[in-house]
Amino acid sequence: MVTELLGADNLSKAIRALKDGEVVAFPTETVYGLGADATNSRACQKIYEAKGRPSDNPLIVHVLDIRGLESVVAGAMPKTARVLAEKFWPGPLTVIVASNDTIPLLVRGSMPTVALRAPSHPVARELIEGVGRPLAAPSANLSGRPSPTRAIDVWQDLQGRIPYIIDGGDSPVGLESTIVDCSVEPPVLLRPGFIGRETLESALGERVLLPEAGTPHKAPGMKYRHYAPRAPVIWINMREDHHIEKALFQLKKEFPNMALMAPRKWQRMVPESFLALGDTAEDVAHGLFTGFRELDDGNPDAIVVIWEENDHGVGLAVANRLGKAAARFVKQEGTARQVRK
Repeated sequence: MVTELLGADNLSKAIRALKDGEVVAFPTETVYGLGADATNSRACQKIYEAKGRPSDNPLIVHVLDIRGLESVVAGAMPKTARVLAEKFWPGPLTVIVASNDTIPLLVRGSMPTVALRAPSHPVARELIEGVGRPLAAPSANLSGRPSPTRAIDVWQDLQGRIPYIIDGGDSPVGLESTIVDCSVEPPVLLRPGFIGRETLESALGERVLLPEAGTPHKAPGMKYRHYAPRAPVIWINMREDHHIEKALFQLKKEFPNMALMAPRKWQRMVPESFLALGDTAEDVAHGLFTGFRELDDGNPDAIVVIWEENDHGVGLAVANRLGKAAARFVKQEGTARQVRK
């Protein structure tokens, strides 16, 4: 298959392809998505095939507004879903509700629920409006790889697997959407994102729980290893500089050709393969996946990330993505803990 790169100024070819049951990669404000008509099982099967995605991993369905949500919900609309959609749509928030038969079981990962969001990116919105149907769209990458935030990232993973990629520039957020399960009460934060837990609770006026062990896999990113480059990721989750320095010396002995993502002051430890993390959690979130890909291009023995975990706002989302990507954690006194995936 020949993959064609399209500009964002003329979407007619992409809209026609989507109507004909093809898949198209396009930008959103979170990451690039691989879209297909969400009401067409055969078209959505092409998403799974192109990505190598397990069939029990549900897709997020993209709609224009709350009317799109109302068109697929089964029974009464949960109050929490309506409040969050009215507050945060269009934007990087996904709500999960009981689904009617409009969205096929394939798209829902055989679940009775469906995950929906209204993107704010103008290209994504023009596509949905032009097709006249909701678009199922997970991240436009090979399954398990870092999510793409640029058209070149999609090209590297899916060139030859899909017909079209729309280049709409860098995704401004850089992390996938926040996912809230509104099919249960109280609602549950299944995947943290740019819209933090505290913000959600303030909007709802009630607690938003975190998932417990055994929570059904109603949302992407819950069941399988995600976001990982080819090189193993090692996450140094520490505060004191002397412990971090000790850990870095140990890791350099084990991985002589290691790459490092860290605050600028640590560049002296790995000057030849270094990317600076941002000063805020928002900056870290925006650059994390791009950093993974850029450092991975140098074929390092390992990619080491220095970032102190926190559970506030976007920090919870960064910790979630690092936890999913990491093959090893380094926490205290420079000791490492291997992670089974």
